Amino acid sequence: MDVIVGNRGVTAGGVSPLADEDLGLLLLIRHFELALLDLFDQGKLNGTTHTCLGQEYIPVVLRPLLDERDYVFSNHRGHGHYLARYDDPAGLLAEIMGREGAICNGVGGSQHILRGTYMSTGVQGQSLPIAVGTAMHLERGGQPLLALAYIGDGTWGEGSVYEALNMAQLWRLPLVVVVENNRIAQSTPTERQMSGTIADRARAFGIRHHRITGVDVEAIRADLVPLVAETRHQNRPLVLEFDTYRLGPHSKGDDNRAPELIREAEEHDWHPVYAARFPEQFDRISAVQSRRVAEVVADVTARPLSTWEQ
Repeated sequence: MDVIVGNRGVTAGGVSPLADEDLGLLLLIRHFELALLDLFDQGKLNGTTHTCLGQEYIPVVLRPLLDERDYVFSNHRGHGHYLARYDDPAGLLAEIMGREGAICNGVGGSQHILRGTYMSTGVQGQSLPIAVGTAMHLERGGQPLLALAYIGDGTWGEGSVYEALNMAQLWRLPLVVVVENNRIAQSTPTERQMSGTIADRARAFGIRHHRITGVDVEAIRADLVPLVAETRHQNRPLVLEFDTYRLGPHSKGDDNRAPELIREAEEHDWHPVYAARFPEQFDRISAVQSRRVAEVVADVTARPLSTWEQ
């Protein structure tokens, strides 16, 4: 059964007031991603990066639904996933810049991070088989824990997704697959590379599928509480499909979308709508997070390069 919470994207009046903690996390992720793009423009970063601008609300929704012992598997667009898990912008920026204090000594960079029960990878489809194996380990451990894997709509072109879903359902494993469907796989629109629907593909394995089209954090979270609990306590795999918009380019500078598609994404951004509806709270917390990220940038860029044992 599909669950649709609100209209796709956001319209005026389509957001509820948030707790300061939730809004603070949303704005931390937004300011962090913008700071990264600015650092690239200044020539202070090497390689590439994939921001989650416009998609910040997804890990914020899920954050309180997860136990710290649950395993989270992220992807190439994972900065928001990490910050929702650990609230550690300095460690993440140091990792991206290869500076002292980096999460993985600067070896993993933007895409490949390992910390505790969190792992990200830039190889699409790689995380799901690992998440299934982890879910099996958790199920056999007898504790009500789960494995959660973030993937995109483009990842459904990988065969490993289907092997993983088959095993997860066959063996009744506590696996949540979060699909951030921003309707474009790097540069290919979803309608040009996917036949059928994600819902039908999940249904083919008998796996529950729920589709979320709004950005109201409180409403979505309340809706997902029982679904995630069923996965945790009854070992019922779950696919959560978030219809979302990617505001920025695929990576730091390769946006080949038509101008009207970019405008459509901007029109559905939660950020200006929330700012207009709750200006006092928004301005107050945005100022705090903006200063925090600026301080992190100044601190980390002044650090020496990280070192590690060969």
